[in-house]
Amino acid sequence: MTDLQKKLFELQDLNYKAFHQRLIPTIVPERIIGIRTPDLRKFSKKFAQDNDTQAFLNELPHKYYEENNLHAFIIEKIKDYDKAMLETEKFLPYIDNWATCDMFKPKVFSKNTDKLILKIDAWLESEQTYTVRYGIGLLMSYYLDENFKTEYLEIVSKIRSQEYYVNMMIAWYFATALAKQYDSAVKFLEDFKLDKWVHNKTIQKSVESNRISPEKTAYLKTLKIK
Repeated sequence: MTDLQKKLFELQDLNYKAFHQRLIPTIVPERIIGIRTPDLRKFSKKFAQDNDTQAFLNELPHKYYEENNLHAFIIEKIKDYDKAMLETEKFLPYIDNWATCDMFKPKVFSKNTDKLILKIDAWLESEQTYTVRYGIGLLMSYYLDENFKTEYLEIVSKIRSQEYYVNMMIAWYFATALAKQYDSAVKFLEDFKLDKWVHNKTIQKSVESNRISPEKTAYLKTLKIK
């Protein structure tokens, strides 16, 4: 066990491990230490101050789930866009679960959405489940407000996958789009442009979120495919 792994095990919470490992079934329990996210984020700050983080970033692949999350948290702190993107693209192929994928958002990306969209376009065509999910997640985070374009909805609507974690993210994306850009997003349901499962899951998630009016909720329910 490395010195870093020993320090991570000092933060272990076995009750949390038992709970959390049920949420990420794509990872075998032996690869999960069991560290609460706030504790790991706090650890990442001290680790970055006291260690050569580049050496750690070069050590892919990591053994433990929490090492991957630590890797993500270190990249998030990189202030130079090009450097953050370089490390992100090195890291993406090693993301193997929805939790690491969804929590990972380098802060510098939000200030460079004009450059970022070009990378997202490429990621959406990847054959790797979590690279595609990551791209959709960034579209949801950064391109449904002032950066919104209907063409982004079109791009996501055309994604066809057999992967549960990709399809769930597509549904989450469109449910969020219904909350933020309803008039544009609802047309994709009215025209049945989504895969049947994604279509119905989008409606379910939108209705359950309580982010749209009762009138719109009632209408969406009529669009469910039986």
